[in-house]
Amino acid sequence: MADSGSQIEWVYRASQPDGSGPFPVILLLHGWTGDENSMWVFTSRLPANHLLIAPRGLYPVSQGGYAWHTTHNGWPNIAQFLPAVEALNEWLVPARFPGADFSEMHLVGFSQGAALAYAFTLIHAERVASLSALSGFMPEATADGPADGRYKGLPVFITHGTRDVLVPVERARQAAEFFDQAGAEVTYCEHDVGHKLSAACFRGLEEFFQRSERRND
Repeated sequence: MADSGSQIEWVYRASQPDGSGPFPVILLLHGWTGDENSMWVFTSRLPANHLLIAPRGLYPVSQGGYAWHTTHNGWPNIAQFLPAVEALNEWLVPARFPGADFSEMHLVGFSQGAALAYAFTLIHAERVASLSALSGFMPEATADGPADGRYKGLPVFITHGTRDVLVPVERARQAAEFFDQAGAEVTYCEHDVGHKLSAACFRGLEEFFQRSERRND
């Protein structure tokens, strides 16, 4: 599916439940060299009564697939994700998704997509109902623990493998500590795997959303 919005030719995959809605939104953000189909493997663990939106990254990668920023030397800082963050923020509006309830938008990102989800949350916390960061990292140059309480009570799910050679597990631990100190409700799942989710953390993602739904009942 394509959409010429915000001066960007967005390509995305979406799935809307039966009915007129509006439905809570789950935004699925793929990793480096992924595309709009890459995150669909996680949807079996996600609630069926949500509108799923999985956009393709903005920048083609020479190895194939797409990315959310253009620099791959060292750890990217939050400014490098800013164009993607603001493009998404402008695109994700009811005028383009009439069935969406953007007052309840949940972010689920893997690897570089998790970094984008962190960046979006840091910049537009008021739009985020929950954050799930899978095998990802917090962008560099983020602020120290915020004093204004913007993350207080925010449900955050972070999972990582201790044998991940692409993104060291310390990056996930640092992110968990940041949000914990900021007053978020952090669920952290760490297992002896590489750059992927373990079966136990996959179940943890499902349970995280089940708890979120119970909170909203």
